[in-house]
Amino acid sequence: MLTPKARGPLSAALLDALHGTARPSWDELLPGDEDDVQLSLWTLYELSFRGFDDVDAALEWDPHLLDLRGRLERPLEARWRERAADVEVGEPFADGLMRLIEADDGASLAAVVQRGATREQVLELLRWRSVYHLKEADPTSFTLPRLPVRAQAALAALQYDEYGGGDPARLHRHLFARGMSDAGLRPDEGAYVDDAPAIVLEQNNALSMFGLHRRLRGASLGHLAAFEATSSLPSRKMAAGIRRVGLPETVADYYDEHVEADAVHEQLAVRMICGTLVEDEPQTRPDVVLGAFTCLDLENRFAEWALDRWAA
Repeated sequence: MLTPKARGPLSAALLDALHGTARPSWDELLPGDEDDVQLSLWTLYELSFRGFDDVDAALEWDPHLLDLRGRLERPLEARWRERAADVEVGEPFADGLMRLIEADDGASLAAVVQRGATREQVLELLRWRSVYHLKEADPTSFTLPRLPVRAQAALAALQYDEYGGGDPARLHRHLFARGMSDAGLRPDEGAYVDDAPAIVLEQNNALSMFGLHRRLRGASLGHLAAFEATSSLPSRKMAAGIRRVGLPETVADYYDEHVEADAVHEQLAVRMICGTLVEDEPQTRPDVVLGAFTCLDLENRFAEWALDRWAA
């Protein structure tokens, strides 16, 4: 994977720094517009995953780049916390968290795909989703060594499924890549980052921020719980829509896999992971709620953006 195209002065300066051609002053470039900021933060986070072929791997821990990452993270985290400030979860906590998730009634892209999206719109959605699905469970895996034993054991069990139960051919991101290839799309990670809107990058940045910061381990797991508990039925609708527009069966296979898996994972994530974490570490409760709400909120905002684009 190569570095993405710049979207403004900040990301252009960051790319210069990554390629070793400059050492910019961030003070002159911040705050930056939304596209520029989200792409810059996504690029910085990617250094902690599989990185870029045209960037020195040692730059993952470069203090100058970490300084920029922190400057971009703080206002973004503050924005998410402000949006979640009035969210309340009743007792028992796991039941309250499930009620919060089930009460979400935002726009559903999966329902549109099932009923009436065109083939080109479905392909466009797959390109946007690929930024996440070709990384899939990786951000949450950073959280594993930071957990008490009950939550850690339950998360390890869930992640084992996400990584194909030990079978590389069943690894979820591999299933998605195979479907992408069969549909005539590029299956390599980061192939469509340049096509992704700021809201898609923000969704991915939330996952990475929550996973990479130990202090945000609760948010990482809350995000996981909300994602898993809202995935099974939409996956069924996605599979139906993919078959309706005539895309290859391997594309639908990816979503078929999630219909059954996520129906099991939702209880595991809400009760055995988040529920036990809050019991063992009560101080993580607000962040679990933050992560769950942020997952739902960002998905709703993305759905509204996509539907507005398609309507236009």
